[in-house]
Amino acid sequence: MKKLLLATAVAALSVSAANAAPTVYGKAFLAADYVNAEYDSVGGVNDFDEDTVEINSHASRIGLKGSEAMTANTDVIYQLEYGTRIDGDKNGFTNRDTYLGVVNKQFGEVRVGKNQSTLARIDNVVVNQGYFDNLGTTRYENEPVEALNMADSNRIPSSVIWTAPKYDGLPLQFSAMYSSDDVNGNDNAGFGVAAMFDQGTGFTAGIAYDKDQNIVGDIIRGTATVDLGKYMAAPVTLGALYQVGDYDGGESKEKGLVISGEMGLANFARPASVYAQYNKTDNLNGFDSSDSDQIVVGGKYFFKDNIIMHAYAGINNADNVQSRYNTGVQDVDGNDIYSDIMGDAKVVVVGTGLEYKF
Repeated sequence: MKKLLLATAVAALSVSAANAAPTVYGKAFLAADYVNAEYDSVGGVNDFDEDTVEINSHASRIGLKGSEAMTANTDVIYQLEYGTRIDGDKNGFTNRDTYLGVVNKQFGEVRVGKNQSTLARIDNVVVNQGYFDNLGTTRYENEPVEALNMADSNRIPSSVIWTAPKYDGLPLQFSAMYSSDDVNGNDNAGFGVAAMFDQGTGFTAGIAYDKDQNIVGDIIRGTATVDLGKYMAAPVTLGALYQVGDYDGGESKEKGLVISGEMGLANFARPASVYAQYNKTDNLNGFDSSDSDQIVVGGKYFFKDNIIMHAYAGINNADNVQSRYNTGVQDVDGNDIYSDIMGDAKVVVVGTGLEYKF
């Protein structure tokens, strides 16, 4: 009897340990990027010119995640994810999505920690990879010059995000988020909401609103995608995103548009695809006549599901954008004084790289 009880206890502990074991995951993405970047400032005060081949790490990361049952209907969930530059340009790790939360069948999911804002919950339009893998940056901070586009979703510290449960017959996913004061260096708590419509028919539509999280001000974003392969013999997915950002104290509202398309290729031994994406932003960062246009084309080849070869080329032109430079003067406390100036930026990138997911 004692042996039977001991064996039962060991088995129970083994099952509990297995349930609690985290999943380790991540990706390494290294690319060789030819970068030609220029910034021509008013009066030539802060000009910059770069023409070089760079070895870059693009969104490489490592993480662990898992869940464990608390009750019959509720699980604890967790994730610790950290970005790293495997090209060695920067040492150490930076927090990505890190949270502790719970999932309940009736009340949905709650995550507390550092979370992507609700804007990201409807962002299924961006197809760019590598150097141009997100919507972009709105401000040029010194060097190097970056591709400049509309405000993007960021990871918000000290935040709580709730995802409503999906109900049968209702193809709508709803999310809401709250972040505490001083996340963006202001005294306002931030919040956001998002809703994504997806019936599984190849068409999706999303809308999201954000206040004092990604910018000091408001952002409203709408997206739509259609998988033409669901309706005709065309393995093409098209997407569109439109966004308006109203910066507190800004001169004008920032307006951004993204049009994208990706097509699967059948004449290869392994899956492959090509894509194109166009970004247009007016009144970058809320400044009148500060505009940018970007076009990127690229392709992917899957040696395996987790080993992907990338190739891409793109150009971003931005006019009348604000930059910040060191004046060479210090204040009474010995801190460097920076000044803002306007100018034109241009970035041309041709790159190829290998991505390994685990």
